[in-house]
Amino acid sequence: MNTHLPIFVLLKELEWLDQVIQQVICSYLMQEGFENDWLDIPVPDISKNETPYAKMVQEWNLNTLERLTLALCLAPHLQPEILDTFFGKNGMYDRGFTEFGGVIDKNHSGFLPTGQTLIFIISATHPELRHEVHKIVSKENKLIKEGVIQLSDTEEFIPQLNGILSLHHNWFHFFMTNEKVSMAESSSFPAKKITSPLDWEDVVLDPLVMEQVDEILTWLKHGQTLLHEWGLQRKIKPGYRALFYGPPGTGKSLTATLLGKATNKEVYRIDLSMIVSKYIGETEKNLSKVFDIARDKEWILFFDEADALFGKRTATNSSNDRHANQQTAHLLQQIEDFPGVVILASNLRANMDEAFTRRFQTTIHFNMPSAEERYQLWQNAFSGTCSLSKEIDLYQIAEDYELAGGAIINVLRYCALAAISRNDTLVSKEELLRGIKKEFNKENKTILIKQ
Repeated sequence: MNTHLPIFVLLKELEWLDQVIQQVICSYLMQEGFENDWLDIPVPDISKNETPYAKMVQEWNLNTLERLTLALCLAPHLQPEILDTFFGKNGMYDRGFTEFGGVIDKNHSGFLPTGQTLIFIISATHPELRHEVHKIVSKENKLIKEGVIQLSDTEEFIPQLNGILSLHHNWFHFFMTNEKVSMAESSSFPAKKITSPLDWEDVVLDPLVMEQVDEILTWLKHGQTLLHEWGLQRKIKPGYRALFYGPPGTGKSLTATLLGKATNKEVYRIDLSMIVSKYIGETEKNLSKVFDIARDKEWILFFDEADALFGKRTATNSSNDRHANQQTAHLLQQIEDFPGVVILASNLRANMDEAFTRRFQTTIHFNMPSAEERYQLWQNAFSGTCSLSKEIDLYQIAEDYELAGGAIINVLRYCALAAISRNDTLVSKEELLRGIKKEFNKENKTILIKQ
């Protein structure tokens, strides 16, 4: 039997947890052996172990209390029966012990530990250690910051430590298999990383727009120097907030992506469909999760179609209206407190709440490209294997048809498929015009195609 396999290291931790729990309960209830101290129970020596769990404990220099917390969170995954002892009844009141904490879920027949359970184990016989538990479950602790463990939210009138204390399933998977899946890659995470193989020359922007974009780029490169070395943190808030507005396909998303690419920062697009919730408090909770991780990882956050969340507030004619306005205020506060770069994108500036726009460092209008800019976009699009027939006057095409960069790329895709289907790389004028007409039809626009 290979005791160096990941599973055996985890089971050793749980064996230690079991001994600690039994000793704490024994001491607390003054049972036989109560004079012994759980702190005297030796912590498993994993200093020479190479399993994912052992390496993390060593690299992060986790102390005894943090390891005990991890073991408690591991128990429901591997040996839930260890926690069955907490189902014991208080004989005086013929009910469970309140101080044990814990909950039972309809999908799990065992005992699920809460922050109160951890408080009991650590401080029932050592009250001086209680404040250490609060440190472990605070946002500053690495286990919380890295999303290894989490303490679920509670209603405002319920003590925070009554939230369920759990191990994130991605980390359990890592401890068992050495295959790491970041929280951001989880299907339930409401933001997705966006990248692009394109570069600045592929996005054709008005010089004034590019000048404003350069300001954001400068902040990304030198913002920390300005705040800390130049002492501006006393005068201005950290972070940078920008609004990109204009018609679809004018380069808003690509520009956000390229800002990250130029500064080696990851850009995450917020999935509004996963953020917005009909349940009071859920939207705030989902957004807080994104902002907490983004703050630690120094992401650029990109809210596409942002008016869905950041649109004009409504008159407070009902409780739903009041809730929507509270939600908007919460989002505004999150953005103002975020020390990184937040970019909001909208098709129309008029859709946006002025309470937000007043707080933006820059507001950039991505207008429809001019004929000259469209000509450059057409040239860029058909500069590869897929090329245009010599009969096509590309400048005339640029003058005649007002299309944004995204729409021109859609025309390229249509034309490339048409050409390859007849085993060719050259696009005819007829195919190009059909592709253009197809794009206008999407917007329910009727145009006169010039042959």
